[in-house]
Amino acid sequence: MAREYDLVVIGTGTSGSIVAFESACAGLSVAIADRRPFGGTCAMRGCIPKKVLAGAAEIVERCRGMRGRGVSGDTGIHWTDLMNFKRTFTDPVPGNKETAFLDAGIDIFHGHARFTGRNTVSIGDDELAASAIVIATGAEPRPLNVPGEEHLTTSDRFLETDTLPERIVFIGGGYISFEFAHIAARAGAGVAILQRSGRLLGKFDPDLVDMLVQASDDAGIRVYRNMPVRSIESGADAFIVRAGKDDVEVFEADMVVHGAGRVPAIERLDLERAGIETDPGGIAVNEYLQSVSNPSVYVVGDANPRGIQLSPVADGDAEAVAINIVEGNIAKPDYSVVPSVVFTIPTIASVGLTEERAKERGLRYVLHTGDASNWLSAQRIGLNYAGYKILVDPETDRILGAHLLGDNAGEFINLFALAIKTGITTADLKSMIWAYPTTISDIRYML
Repeated sequence: MAREYDLVVIGTGTSGSIVAFESACAGLSVAIADRRPFGGTCAMRGCIPKKVLAGAAEIVERCRGMRGRGVSGDTGIHWTDLMNFKRTFTDPVPGNKETAFLDAGIDIFHGHARFTGRNTVSIGDDELAASAIVIATGAEPRPLNVPGEEHLTTSDRFLETDTLPERIVFIGGGYISFEFAHIAARAGAGVAILQRSGRLLGKFDPDLVDMLVQASDDAGIRVYRNMPVRSIESGADAFIVRAGKDDVEVFEADMVVHGAGRVPAIERLDLERAGIETDPGGIAVNEYLQSVSNPSVYVVGDANPRGIQLSPVADGDAEAVAINIVEGNIAKPDYSVVPSVVFTIPTIASVGLTEERAKERGLRYVLHTGDASNWLSAQRIGLNYAGYKILVDPETDRILGAHLLGDNAGEFINLFALAIKTGITTADLKSMIWAYPTTISDIRYML
């Protein structure tokens, strides 16, 4: 017989955990399951370990940028030691998660969850039935459908590489490729990025992306546009990557990393048995993140086509879904202001409308833009590339969009997100007395 619960959550990342903990706290009987070690992508295979590695790369680059300016000596990355340091953050996560779930009265299950009916799932030999089921299974690499695809290293496996290869090719010109390429280059690897189209980091301002490409080139990262991969072969001494539209170019590498996007990890859930409809972006849901074809099922994170594949967005989904499960459908996630950051060196960040999107909407805007590489905030640390682009509504003086490249851009962008969300005007920001000299005090010159 099936074990009965008020709620079953599939996935133990931050979003699934939020729903489970808040529902258990409200008195619901809850079970949670995962086919992988508990903790999810962000804590185990994404945001956190990546930021640890990026921090080391940033230290190395700062020392190199200041060489001859009062800083001397060679600074480098010992990859094995760095990976061991990274594991001090990731290794405790599964055990800590399990303990936290058990302490909250949540039953835990290890294994692959599959739907067996509209309100039931199986996990190994266990059958669970629940009034509500939440899908929080994250994402997985997008199939590339090219010969030799089996030779690709996923981003998950890259973050577990004990010995860094000498030559690495990254497939795709998005977040994963750029962030990992900047880390690997500072660790001494020869790196190339192959992007199938002419647009890199498509959600970011193209002018600032071009500046980032120049910074990448200075770091020894070769970036190729309009270079779709045709095949990957395993040679005697290296992988052979053939790429190009008309003329085929050959790249040799010791590792080829998949950085060409991720899709919702829902293919092996047997959704059809629960009558769950999908769409091209994941599972078809209503504004409460409830399956349109099976109201017992809710979706948070990457399988929600209404949202964006970012951890904070998934957490926002989870907060809304937890409320909807406990109190009824009253909460809707808000995606109106979502800042986004690529942790390269320098960092690139964005929030709100791009010029392209503002023009599509027919909006009038005043553009504040410039090269900030000669500003104190860049020069004092030997940073050669920095810039900004701010879109302002000429009638309300409110910020429509902000796009930054430079030191602390990932922190700075949150201030602009707050301004957009709350309606703070540029006059408000310029009248503020900022602590100086700080990177954020540069806002006076940007506006």
